[in-house]
Amino acid sequence: MEAVWKKVKTAIKKRIPNHSYKMWIEPLKVQKSEDNTWVVYCPNFFSRKRVQGLYGSIIQHNMQTELGQDCELLYKISNQSNGSKTKVAKELQLPLPNDNVRPCNGRFLRRDFTFDQFVVGRNNDFAYSASLALASRRDVQQNALFLLSKTGLGKSHLSQAIGHHILSIHPSDRVYYITAEDFSNEMVRAYRHNAIDKFKEKYRSRCDVLLLEDVHYLSGKERTQIELALTLDTLFESGKRIIFSSCYLPAEIPKLKDKLRSRLSCGLISAIEPPDFRTRVRILRKKVGTYDYQLSDSVIQYLAGELTDDVRQLESGLNGVAAKSSLLGLTADIKLAESVVKNIVRQRKRITIDVIKKLVCKYYNVSQEEIMSRSRKQTFVRPRQMAIYLARRYTDAPLQTIGKSFNRYHATALHSINCIERGLKQDSSIHKQVCFFRKKLESGKF
Repeated sequence: MEAVWKKVKTAIKKRIPNHSYKMWIEPLKVQKSEDNTWVVYCPNFFSRKRVQGLYGSIIQHNMQTELGQDCELLYKISNQSNGSKTKVAKELQLPLPNDNVRPCNGRFLRRDFTFDQFVVGRNNDFAYSASLALASRRDVQQNALFLLSKTGLGKSHLSQAIGHHILSIHPSDRVYYITAEDFSNEMVRAYRHNAIDKFKEKYRSRCDVLLLEDVHYLSGKERTQIELALTLDTLFESGKRIIFSSCYLPAEIPKLKDKLRSRLSCGLISAIEPPDFRTRVRILRKKVGTYDYQLSDSVIQYLAGELTDDVRQLESGLNGVAAKSSLLGLTADIKLAESVVKNIVRQRKRITIDVIKKLVCKYYNVSQEEIMSRSRKQTFVRPRQMAIYLARRYTDAPLQTIGKSFNRYHATALHSINCIERGLKQDSSIHKQVCFFRKKLESGKF
């Protein structure tokens, strides 16, 4: 069978573009089932849908030509097979250099953030295709990709999946996975220790793939922006692959130098939207299988219908139901799911910018007029920043509207959000304050 499939792939390769062959046909495996039925194993749901739709007739024709008789093809997802077919699924998974993959520089890549673990739907199919295309080919004309989405929708997953995929095919490639904040801090340290030449050499000469997360954190950091723009110029000229991610379009990031804004915008910009109901169901089923949870389909559909914000919220609900069922010895039914969901779902219709203002002012013992004033006193600045951060997190209002509500430009609003997000990582008091407000808002007790 291997010889027949090899001839089929060779014939198909002559009829379709090389990049299409590498992306869609090369990963396929075929195994005989019974009589004249053959099973085509695809890496994931999206691959199966695309292969069957675009190349099904070509594969069928060439299979019948090589076999000399009619045959029936069944398309299945490799990781859903079992028994003797498990071997095929394992062969499809390309080996990684080690279990805990760390690229040449920067942060670790999460083991589960791979293309196989990414659930593709209408909200993210273009971003998935663009990411896989960039990861699969070295000779790309478009060697930069900008992944755009709100928090928790999968841009970090896709960014790291690109790193995993490249390292699995070319383990010697130097993949750097960092955040914009990491890059800025590293550059500052290099200047302080008189090591800026080493810093420049590392990113300009010893980097093949740069995965740069949260580029909006560069807002206002002029020195870092200049250095990054020069680094990107060198990487672009060398044909290196660059992947950016952010919650904002380059044009929306304030206090960004035109040169860097131009570099960020020159790649393909791909947005990821919130998943629809069907995609949320598939995400939950995928995670149920991954974590080996025992949940009924009715509970899964209930969670998918109630938890609509992002993937992190879905996972939180799923883990909550499984944990409560296990710890209390209860059946994981709809009633238990309802008790978990009510603590997660935000009271979106009730939470407004005005509600947040009142809550924050009461906590800090300041007036709404004071936090909307032009005063830069810390007693007013911190409440203002906190209120803007919460408004961004708990309402659907755009940044411009939020800024206007506090008598500020959207650039100042973004700066306030960044200050609180940095404080969450570095300042335990800010972390406690944010937890307090989140508990109040999510419980509806405001």
